[in-house]
Amino acid sequence: MNVLQKAGQRPAAGFSLARYLRNLDWVLLLAALALTGFGMAMVYSATHADPDLPVATYYVRSQAFGLALGFGAMVVISLIPFTSLARWRHYFYGFSLVLLAATLVVGSERMGARRWLVLPFFALQSSELAKVTVLLAFAGFLAEGVELRDRFRFVVSAVLYVALPAGLVFVEPDLGTALVFLVMMAAMLLVWGIRWTHAAALAMAAFVAVAVVLRVLPDLGISLLQPYQIQRLLVFIDPERDTSGAAYQLAQSKIAVGSGMFTGKGYMQGTQTHLNFLPAHHTDFIFSVVGEELGFVGAMVLLGLFMIVVWRALRIAGLSRNLYGTLIAAAVGSIIIFQVFVNVGMTIGIMPVTGIPLPFVSFGSSSLVVFFMAVGLLQSVHVHSRTALYGGRLKGEPYGQIDT
Repeated sequence: MNVLQKAGQRPAAGFSLARYLRNLDWVLLLAALALTGFGMAMVYSATHADPDLPVATYYVRSQAFGLALGFGAMVVISLIPFTSLARWRHYFYGFSLVLLAATLVVGSERMGARRWLVLPFFALQSSELAKVTVLLAFAGFLAEGVELRDRFRFVVSAVLYVALPAGLVFVEPDLGTALVFLVMMAAMLLVWGIRWTHAAALAMAAFVAVAVVLRVLPDLGISLLQPYQIQRLLVFIDPERDTSGAAYQLAQSKIAVGSGMFTGKGYMQGTQTHLNFLPAHHTDFIFSVVGEELGFVGAMVLLGLFMIVVWRALRIAGLSRNLYGTLIAAAVGSIIIFQVFVNVGMTIGIMPVTGIPLPFVSFGSSSLVVFFMAVGLLQSVHVHSRTALYGGRLKGEPYGQIDT
């Protein structure tokens, strides 16, 4: 039985722009734009003095292009009733697998990893786009199977549903993004209502799998992790083991963050950043630049903006009148929480160094576009859970049918 609810009725009143604007979550939108503006300012500070750039605004221009593209995608997505996307879940899932597989075959290789598809105007990091398409597909999968919560076989099939695209991302290799997929899956299963016994069994299986990958397989001469990934994990456990190699980034990041103290050294005055002691300062370690130049105050402002975005995502999850919308909003919130925690955590040494960007802030057009697409999904759930754009109130039944 299909239990996805209709988004609402569409009387012949026509599209109402006023109703659309009135029902947008403006707090969410403004917070996302503020984060992006904050990020562009810090990217400029970190890169404007790079002598290898043709112009000082090179990275900011690229980020502005991503903002324009992402904002347009957000508007389009927010206009689409989110439940209509459920009908396309099989296509979203198939597209994700084809996209990730194509990246492994014909993708551009950078620093030993195939993560990008080179398009006419920019390079697309396929795993970023797959976050959204897998999210939509998996939400539909769970919503259709809501009556099968008590069947462990269905829960296992749900795990495998996400494990396949996550595995393709893992072999790029991109361990950090693969973990994002798994965290998203876990959050959606919890919101979906997985039985605690099934959750405990999955947790135990995950623990055993990690032990096998890290301990058993290496003893047999088999390693699923790249040498640099293993080194990063070892450095996380013992930061003093390799201060000139894998631990260099972590050491310089801690110095940068610590030297900023309460109010920072001043915008564009970071010595660790501008003397190039801090690697990847405009991408993975952008938070270190914030800590050095703007100090504790600037870091708290940034984290406060993230808290607003997460709060609005969770609020939208609660406002949604059907399970599909709730799962979408919860998934977006979980992705942002995880990426912020891991990215900020690695800059201060409480998490292993990974390639997970700071949402809206780290340089990267693909990531920025995808997160604005995610904001568009949140807006769609918010708008279409409150009132139909074409007139009429939404139905309030907890579940209903959606035509497929």
